[in-house]
Amino acid sequence: MKDMIYRYHYRGHISYEGDFNLEERLAETKVHIKKLIMEHKVMTACLYRHENMLFAYYEAIGEELLPEEVFGDLHNCLAKWPGDDTTRDWVRMHHIYWHCIPDGIEDWRRATRPELRRGRIAYLKPETMFEYVYHHVAITDEGLLVGDKYQSIGLHENILFSYFEEPKTEINIKRDASKPSKAIEDWLGVDPGAHFILWENDQHFTFIETLIAMGESDEL
Repeated sequence: MKDMIYRYHYRGHISYEGDFNLEERLAETKVHIKKLIMEHKVMTACLYRHENMLFAYYEAIGEELLPEEVFGDLHNCLAKWPGDDTTRDWVRMHHIYWHCIPDGIEDWRRATRPELRRGRIAYLKPETMFEYVYHHVAITDEGLLVGDKYQSIGLHENILFSYFEEPKTEINIKRDASKPSKAIEDWLGVDPGAHFILWENDQHFTFIETLIAMGESDEL
């Protein structure tokens, strides 16, 4: 549908082998993304790095886009993931948490350029991972918790990748902040911190390096 916004999280991995210049490939990727934005095929496209892991978030306009169509210039820099029929540059992360569902292009379009487009990751304890997912799916199904309009969390293996923007735009899925969330009370009641493998600073999530952070609103 022409007025649809499709949101994606993908995970990649920089190869330990091969002769490539990552900075040159990133520069080429930025040129390509700008072209997709100008053609109104992409609204936002971001890429983040932690060690050799890459985490991509992007929003396609009107039709679904594969990550190779957005980040294809990085092909020779990436380790290959095994698949059912062939190897892949990217693996899709399961979209498990958000505060808003796009209601068309105009609804999702930023009024001003965000000051920051941020990426962060967390590691879940394998033994509590599915309880984390259960509660976060319950929160989104209920749709009452107010949070950042553009925040989105994806899961692959036990790694969470969270994208959000600053300043935040407060909203909930129901677009009605008059009712309290029972689902968040249930989540807070099971000790949320116990689900995470903590970083050295005792935080659940850690911010990671921004390689690409581009959007339609950059031209405003």
